[in-house]
Amino acid sequence: MAVLNEADNILPVCQELAETFAADSSIEILAIDDGSTDATVRKLLEARQTILPRLRIISHPKRLGKSAALRTGITAANGHWIATIDGDGQDDPSAILKMLERATSTPRVQPLVVGVRRKRNDRLSRRLATRFANGLRRRLLNDGCPDTGAPLKLFPRDLFLKIPQFEGVHRFLPALLGHYGAPLICIEVQHRARLHGSSKYTNFNRALVGIRDLLGVMWLQNRTHLPNHLTEH
Repeated sequence: MAVLNEADNILPVCQELAETFAADSSIEILAIDDGSTDATVRKLLEARQTILPRLRIISHPKRLGKSAALRTGITAANGHWIATIDGDGQDDPSAILKMLERATSTPRVQPLVVGVRRKRNDRLSRRLATRFANGLRRRLLNDGCPDTGAPLKLFPRDLFLKIPQFEGVHRFLPALLGHYGAPLICIEVQHRARLHGSSKYTNFNRALVGIRDLLGVMWLQNRTHLPNHLTEH
């Protein structure tokens, strides 16, 4: 879970995580604070003390971006399967259990599972911007995913660490992991209203950066050549 200035949301989100994963103490839960300037870290420490003792908390000294925060958490994680979730309360963590079940029941391959938001609980301008961005990305990258910006994703840790790091990489995982052989599984998930606060991105800055990143990913796909199989003699 990557968080930035989500102090008002931390306790209810951690409470829901504690309830969802109470039956399996082996599941590791990490929160990466991306240089918050509010009481986010203090609330995370409170959550660990009172709600979620297994919570691991890692902080960036300054804001580096969501993709950097995710990579920090994924690098620090010990498990094989990684699930990502936002810290604003819009995602239902119980969907992660369904995603993990789908991933582990897929024979002989390790997929990327994306929780496609069935009905976006955002303002109209954001929904339209997302629809346009997803359509453009799907046409140019042919990644087969209707909602690449969905926060809920599950994938193998080692496969993620093979792909190049850049800010925005989390929006291109279907294309990048697919290039490394991970099949895509999409399942519908619930998308809820934000508990408190507002998004850290505007439609305009997301669009400008997204177009630049899209061109970069197209270049990466074109320049990354991987063998279909290996023969050792």
